[in-house]
Amino acid sequence: MTQPFIEFKDVSKSFGNLQVLDKVNLKIYSGEITSIIGKSGVGKSVLLKHIIGLLKPDSGQILIKGKPLSEFSKAEWKAFKRSLSYMFQNNALFDSLTVFENIALPLVERTKLPPQEIKKRVDFRIAQFELEEVRDRYPSQISGGMQKRVALARALVTEPTMILFDEPTTGLDPLRKNAVLNMIAHYQHEIGFTGVMVSHDIPDVFFISNRVAIIENKKIPFQGTPLELEQSDNEIVWQFIHGQEVLQDQLTGLNPRPEVEKLVEKLLKQVALKKTIFTVVLFTIDDLEEIKKGVGYIASQRIFQCLAMTLKRYMSNKDYAARFGSSEILAVLPGADASRAEEIINKISSDCSQQELMDPTKYKKVCIDFCLKAGILEVRQPMDMATLLASAKKNQKVIAKMECKGVSGKK
Repeated sequence: MTQPFIEFKDVSKSFGNLQVLDKVNLKIYSGEITSIIGKSGVGKSVLLKHIIGLLKPDSGQILIKGKPLSEFSKAEWKAFKRSLSYMFQNNALFDSLTVFENIALPLVERTKLPPQEIKKRVDFRIAQFELEEVRDRYPSQISGGMQKRVALARALVTEPTMILFDEPTTGLDPLRKNAVLNMIAHYQHEIGFTGVMVSHDIPDVFFISNRVAIIENKKIPFQGTPLELEQSDNEIVWQFIHGQEVLQDQLTGLNPRPEVEKLVEKLLKQVALKKTIFTVVLFTIDDLEEIKKGVGYIASQRIFQCLAMTLKRYMSNKDYAARFGSSEILAVLPGADASRAEEIINKISSDCSQQELMDPTKYKKVCIDFCLKAGILEVRQPMDMATLLASAKKNQKVIAKMECKGVSGKK
């Protein structure tokens, strides 16, 4: 197995009585972008500061290519630090220096290169990042996007083996944020540096990352590829991946999916013992992804929220419901038979048909036909979750629909 470039082994760190890291284990591989994600204040930046030596662990080890950092000689440590570069959260450009002077600063301070060689290297980065027109301007005279390019050019001018990115997109609007992430991915692919990125931009960073590590509750409960992240059944991981959906579900009153899955498992065990029955209803909004693409994200989410809030209105406090996909909700009715589910569906059908979102005249630019389906399954015998969902889906019928009927822009 490939040896990690940097490895944290049982690293713990406290500040007074506040413990930030508790036996953290992390592997960072050469030539990859590893993103460290987590909530604010959980220790993401503390990990970076351990790598560059600003902090030392209270216990545990940090290994560089298999050798503990604590065993480095002064010469080895100096060489390692020269191989690192850092892109700060707020760029950290010097207002009194021009773009050229900001990019040149690491070479001036950390090397003994002659002025002509420094100029040659800085000119190369200025051309690479298309900064020729602003080379003699000051940071306050250029846009935020250009400032990010200057910061990345400065980070690369020493030709580092590794670049550490501390929240590189903080404070940027969505367009500029995507531009910065694309820029990092492009130059990493072109140059091949190892990148470690602390970020809270989920899921955006997943698309440019080779590996992702989640820090939560002082530990790292997951590290792996974005694909492994997506396939993980860890509850903490699921909440990070579906963070936006979790927020929307909290606003509509839906339960977390892992909570409902555990409830179904418990009920299925009771069914196997002939102690109970229960009923599930699987609701699906057909063509919700097409609505998102054609009409807009807000419209698609308003339709989903309308269904969720209407459903919750007719459920009892013993019932549960959770999102089981971008366009599906599973309702679980413990102890109930199919007749109670039919009552709820009939009420939802009546309510949804009268909603503004089901009025085609409200879609002025683009209108897309869609329908709401519901499938009832009365569970009286044991089965697995996949069979339960498939059976409920097979029983689905249309309970409400929106037809554009010649509205301009119909799809």
